[in-house]
Amino acid sequence: MECEGVQTKLKEIEELLQTLGKQHPKEISAFSRFLREVAETKALTTREKELIALALGIAAGCEWCIYLHTQKALEAGAKKEELIEAGLVAVLMAGGPALMHLIPLMRAIEAFEKEHGEE
Repeated sequence: MECEGVQTKLKEIEELLQTLGKQHPKEISAFSRFLREVAETKALTTREKELIALALGIAAGCEWCIYLHTQKALEAGAKKEELIEAGLVAVLMAGGPALMHLIPLMRAIEAFEKEHGEE
C-alpha cells in the first residue's frame, strides 16, 4: 500500500469521528474526553503509550489502528525498530493472525518514511 493508501485509512478515521460526532455528540464527546485523559503523559510517555496502542491494534487486527498509532508513535519519537518490536510483542501474545497484521505495520512504516524522505 502506497503512502496514499495509508493516508486514505487515516482520512477514514477522521471522517468516521466527524460523522459520529454529529450523530452521537454526547458519546463521542465522552470518548474524546477519556482519550485526552489517557493520552496525557503521566507514568508512561506518549511514545510508550503509542507503542502499546500499536501492539494492541495489531493484536486486535485493526488496520486503521495500526496506521494511526504507527503515525502517532513516529511523531512521538519512536524508531522503526521499536515499532517492529512492539509488533512482535503483539505476535507473541496474539499468535499467527497478529503476525499477518505486521503487513500493514510494514506498509505504514514504509509510507511514513517516504512521506518524510527517509529510507
